[in-house]
Amino acid sequence: MKIALIGYGKMGHEVEKAALAHKHEIVVTIDNPQEREKRFEQLKKVDVAIDFSQPDQVVGNIHRCFDLHLPIVVGTTAWQDHFEEIKQRCLAEGQALFHAPNFSIGMNIMFLLNKQLAKFAEKYGYQLSLAETHHIHKLDKPSGTAVKLANDILAVNHDYDRWSIDVPAGHSLYINVSREGEVNGIHSVTATSPADRITLTHEAYNRQGFAMGAVAAAEFLVGKTGVFDMKDLMAE
Repeated sequence: MKIALIGYGKMGHEVEKAALAHKHEIVVTIDNPQEREKRFEQLKKVDVAIDFSQPDQVVGNIHRCFDLHLPIVVGTTAWQDHFEEIKQRCLAEGQALFHAPNFSIGMNIMFLLNKQLAKFAEKYGYQLSLAETHHIHKLDKPSGTAVKLANDILAVNHDYDRWSIDVPAGHSLYINVSREGEVNGIHSVTATSPADRITLTHEAYNRQGFAMGAVAAAEFLVGKTGVFDMKDLMAE
């Protein structure tokens, strides 16, 4: 495939290495809105774009790719307020969008386990809480991955009606957020009862898993139309 990388920071470089290892070609890299405008013509030469940019840039990047009917894989988080708008355009125009808060296969296994734990927690009276730790450069709090974990719990466990990063109260599901050093990402879900405690934890050792998942998503997306996520990739 011929790939455009939108966002050429640490994740962008990891995606580049993973793509080259799979014999794909990086045609253009774009790291800010100014480069996006200057290199617009080069976007017309690629098969798919992979976006790991910034929350304030990603929506514009998606629309620009849609203008070109260019499939786009989005790993940037904290843009979900615009998701319905993007989804409607994607479906109405026959575009292709793959989005995920976390491209790690291991993390997506945890998403499945988290839903099962949440169901049993309600049935057997366990209290749930979440914790996430990332590097100090991460802008969104909580992470998109933690938000997905929390929302998946809310969807199946009726003991909670919202999540919060503040001190837990009432029916609020607590997310403890930490930013430390260069941590790549640690997410935990804990279920506690008077008798015992269950903890699910996923720890990313590096960015390789995210990059490999993003390239796999790009390979999956080319030739398709619609809105897809990791459930679709893993089901295939």
